[in-house]
Amino acid sequence: MSVPAIPAIDVSVTATGLGHRFAPGRGLESLDFALAGPGVVAVTGMNGSGKSTLLRIVAGLLRPTRGSCEVRAEGRAIDPPQRRTIAGFAAPELAFYDEMSVEENLLFAAAARGAGAAQEAIATALAATGLEARAKDRIAALSSGLRQRVRLAFAILHRPALLLLDEPGSHLDGPGREIVERIVDDFRHQGLVLLATNDERELRLADRRIELRSRGLGDPA
Repeated sequence: MSVPAIPAIDVSVTATGLGHRFAPGRGLESLDFALAGPGVVAVTGMNGSGKSTLLRIVAGLLRPTRGSCEVRAEGRAIDPPQRRTIAGFAAPELAFYDEMSVEENLLFAAAARGAGAAQEAIATALAATGLEARAKDRIAALSSGLRQRVRLAFAILHRPALLLLDEPGSHLDGPGREIVERIVDDFRHQGLVLLATNDERELRLADRRIELRSRGLGDPA
């Protein structure tokens, strides 16, 4: 099932001298770029080049140690604490409450965002990720592939204008990867999708491919 279409939202991400250091030799090298939706951008690079770090900075979950990352929606700058209102984020380390059901976890997420019509949004996200029959299952009972589907449902729950997917095909089988493709195809027309991946199947979904290298950002396209 596809996610119901909504009017496209003008969203952009601009990095200026952006970088982050966890430790000497580890982190995101300084880079500059300007991205704008609608469309899909794949962020690729060697392990440790900073793909996940970049998505977390864009999402407002991590403060860069240098430079800036500006996110704008409909011409308005969105401060990092408020980006959760327009951004959807899924990553392999995203965890849920094991003792709660899939539906309960999503309901909690919707309430935390202050979203209206939560039950309708949850039903749509479950259908889009093929989880309708698993809504009452506890997270602890799910396989790694089904947990990844829950992460995708979490990311699209509020139909974000900025969708950030870190290794979205992680642990997924064939049908699960088809779900990723449908989600990306649906959201490419609504705003901006950033994919952090080295998987060629996912890279083919992008309109533009940018590569993080040891000395910064390159664009071979």
